[in-house]
Amino acid sequence: MQSTVWFITLACVALLAAVFYYVISNSKTPEEYPPIQKKWYSFRGKWFLFLAGLWVVVTFATLMPFPIAPQAQAYSGDGYQVVDVSGHQWYWTMSTDTVVAGKPVAFQVTGADVNHGLGIYDEDLTLVAQVQAMPGYTNKLIYTFDEPGKYRILCLEYCGLAHHAMIAELNVEAAS
Repeated sequence: MQSTVWFITLACVALLAAVFYYVISNSKTPEEYPPIQKKWYSFRGKWFLFLAGLWVVVTFATLMPFPIAPQAQAYSGDGYQVVDVSGHQWYWTMSTDTVVAGKPVAFQVTGADVNHGLGIYDEDLTLVAQVQAMPGYTNKLIYTFDEPGKYRILCLEYCGLAHHAMIAELNVEAAS
């Protein structure tokens, strides 16, 4: 998919360069303005509709399926593992550091002092989930870990001098 997007972008840049070349090379040719204005003003409306339609198609094509799991569903103690997380300068506190794979985890995330970004990374340091940690507000992140292992929690938003050291570990155990 990425190579296709790169190719389309390259083709659009080449087309834009060709248009600029055409305009620059014909800029010294005198022509009457009203006929050109009438022709291009009618084209401008069609061009806008085309771009708006293209925007809608590209938006839906890149967001289906939506990359973030549903977060609005209600949760209780049944079926969910609840982990309270608080971001501080420059450490994380969690109510537990061990969860079970295959069972949804409801992270309740807040910031104690400044904004933080909670990023959960797998053992290959691939970002698997993220949420904002803000003072005075609790964000909810629901995520189901498919694989057991050690996951790292890093801060995604620069929060001060020791931001780089803001690391915690979450152990995901196999279901029994």
